[in-house]
Amino acid sequence: MKNSTFCIGLMSGTSLDGLDICYVHFDDAQSFEILEAETIDYQPALKNKLQNAYEFSAMDLCEFDINFGYYLGEQVNLFMKKYKINQVDFVASHGQTIFHQPQNNFTLQIGNGAAIAAKCNQKVICDFRTQDVVLGGQGAPLVPIGDELLFNQYDACLNLGGFSNISMNRNGKRIAFDICPINIVLNHYAKQLGFDYDKNGELATKGSVNLDLVNQLNELQYYKDYFPKSLGFEWVENQFLTIVDNYKISIEDKLRSCIAHFVFQINTIVQKYDINNMLITGGGVRNIFFMNCLQENSSVEIIIPTDNLIDFKEALIFAFLGFRRANNQINCLASVTGAISDHSSGIIYEPFS
Repeated sequence: MKNSTFCIGLMSGTSLDGLDICYVHFDDAQSFEILEAETIDYQPALKNKLQNAYEFSAMDLCEFDINFGYYLGEQVNLFMKKYKINQVDFVASHGQTIFHQPQNNFTLQIGNGAAIAAKCNQKVICDFRTQDVVLGGQGAPLVPIGDELLFNQYDACLNLGGFSNISMNRNGKRIAFDICPINIVLNHYAKQLGFDYDKNGELATKGSVNLDLVNQLNELQYYKDYFPKSLGFEWVENQFLTIVDNYKISIEDKLRSCIAHFVFQINTIVQKYDINNMLITGGGVRNIFFMNCLQENSSVEIIIPTDNLIDFKEALIFAFLGFRRANNQINCLASVTGAISDHSSGIIYEPFS
């Protein structure tokens, strides 16, 4: 294994907050430094296409896969130029999830790796989820390998993105799973009021909790299922939003009730696994009202890291997944995903010149 690796991690989450780009230096498997990081906002036309790509025809989706790959490669070029980056051993890209149905043995993240490599002329490692799914796993979450090796000083690591997911070490094994949706739902209802998202939770503060709605959401089968388990947009659209939309209440009440539900689900897990302290990252940390509700309803010690880790921990860890794949080391844990074995996942595309 190389003692010193410089790489770029790309992360685009389900909440479509933008493209996270992170330039990282790894000294060894347990030492890292984020050198530069930036979030690139999606232009409205591109964001709209990403939001609706699950409805595209097969031909249109194939075309968009390539074009989005070109876009990612061009953003790497611009990022490297802006920060005067000369040394890159590889680019690790998560892609944009369009379909995620591990129960049907498939998952799809677009942003074609060959197209990225062609545009930025760098080695590219991508498609980290498919191999795990065909090996019987959930293909998610993948971040826990980084939690296990880079952030194991905490009882648990919680990410608040499009979905909330948690990972922890229990009895010598890392376990992890999606808890519930977060920003994918909050953004959905904020848009109905003309906002991209509910800044600081200000819209939700104007609403009231509808206990009937909260209780009905808490009865969803997913919350009763044992891990490994993961969530996708299809579940949110077909099960979660269907319930919320049946209630003839204000959007503010829906936002407030959803936050009450999310807090209940997270604290249920905190209590179940006797978690004393928890590192929390992701865009949801910026929702002041949500974080206050979480803290007020739990005795767990909440650790909020530096801004770089709040915003770029997932991009960092996908760079770490690429780092381990490049060295043929395990980067997917069967204890987390339910695959038949631990494995090293990711497709590698070499630069073209």
